[in-house]
Amino acid sequence: MAETKKSFFTYKGVPLVRKGNTIYFGNMYDDYVVMIEILETEKQGDLDVANKVRLRKMATDITLPPNEQIVKKAEKSSLYEALDMACAWLKIS
Repeated sequence: MAETKKSFFTYKGVPLVRKGNTIYFGNMYDDYVVMIEILETEKQGDLDVANKVRLRKMATDITLPPNEQIVKKAEKSSLYEALDMACAWLKIS
């Protein structure tokens, strides 16, 4: 049986992984990733669209105490704005 290789969805070439209302943006092998938490949504037609999201830039170093892993925080009013900020934080153009 051939092994299937799973690939992540990407945005601007960077892995984007979602579990429930939490999205992790970045590569876990890098120094930092951004955790995006969807706090509120609104209906636009048949879709639920995020209208309040919280971002946290987090160190991937698991030896750090949890209170030192988060180095930046912000809130945005759309997922697009959140991803734009996450790209800036991770220096992705």
